[in-house]
Formats: sequence, C-alpha cells, structure tokens
Amino acid sequence: AKCKIDLLAGFNLPSSLNKLPLLGVISRLADQKGFDLLAESIGDLMKMDLCFVLLGTGDEKYHQLFERIAKQYPEKAGIKIAYDNTLAHKIEAGADIFLMPSRYEPCGLNQMYSLKYGTVPLVRATGGLEDTIQNYNPKTGVGTGFKFQSYSPRDFLDTVREALTLYRDKERWKRLMIRGMKADFSWQRSAREYIGIYKKARTKTK
Repeated sequence: AKCKIDLLAGFNLPSSLNKLPLLGVISRLADQKGFDLLAESIGDLMKMDLCFVLLGTGDEKYHQLFERIAKQYPEKAGIKIAYDNTLAHKIEAGADIFLMPSRYEPCGLNQMYSLKYGTVPLVRATGGLEDTIQNYNPKTGVGTGFKFQSYSPRDFLDTVREALTLYRDKERWKRLMIRGMKADFSWQRSAREYIGIYKKARTKTK
C-alpha cells in the first residue's frame, strides 16, 4: 500500500486513487509487445474504474498516443516516455495489476518480477507468458494471474474486467498475490531440474 501511494505521487496522480486498482506497464513500445492491441483498447480501458501508469520508449506513434492519453486523462493516467530503472521497480512494487498483452513473447521477465513483488500479471497466453503464468480459476482459487487467448481487444478487455471483479474481493485478491509471490523461477530450481535430467540420462547410458 505504501509503494502504491509513492508510485501515484511519482506520476503526480491524486493519492485518492489508491482506492482504485492500479494497472502498470513497463515495456518497449512496439507492436510485438501488444501496443497495437492496447492502442485499440485504451479508450475503453480508461472508461473503467481504474488508474493506469506506463513507462517505456519505442515507436513514435505510441509515444504520441500515450502522451495524448496523459493529457486526456490527467486524473487517472500517468505516462513517462523514458528509460528509468528506479521507476520501473516502483511500478512493479506499487501497481496492483501488471499488463503484458504481447503479440509474441519468447520468454518475458516482467511477469516473473511482478509475481515476486505481489503484483498480479495479466498477460496474453503466448510463449513464455503462457509457460510461467497459471490462469486464475475462480471456482478453485488456483492460479497466479490472468491470461487471455485471442489477440483481440474484446478478449483483452474481458480479462481486465475479470481481474477488476476479483480485485474487489480483498481476501481472495490477497491470496492470489501471496500465491504468486511463492512462485519459484530461481536458478536454484532450474539447476535442480537440470541435475534430475542429467541423472536420468546417465542411468539410461549404463
């Protein structure tokens, strides 16, 4: 909660927004990262009961788009067209939901950073995003984030609405955060898995 208030202040957004879900983006602003999809969806997204911060640089058309969004929604959208490592960590620490609507993503790191910070990832089910995020199941409560399949504004916005609905249930949202924070993508885990593979291979060669 303290990180969220600090993040809002860093973007000169009203502290009262801390009661709303805060969506964060840190990215290269390019089609590959889903910004053509986000461009189609941003008008509908900003009509929802939420606030939004973005940090990144990339294609000039997206610089212009998000600068317009900042001017159009100064009370709920914070935009910084730059590279800023300190601010990137503050977004990971202070946002409630981290958006990664990538068209394709061989691996992706920010969704894993988000889990460790307790920020719930909302990603497109592609590549490494599909591999690392377990879609939340409202019936069982199992999952670490939210995923959408089709690369379309409709699927993306429907998934955002699903996340916002759960956000209002504070206890279930907290359990989702904690489950994500327990996810293990460390080198120690990877090393253990490699050792297991090598042991199997050695057994088969004897």
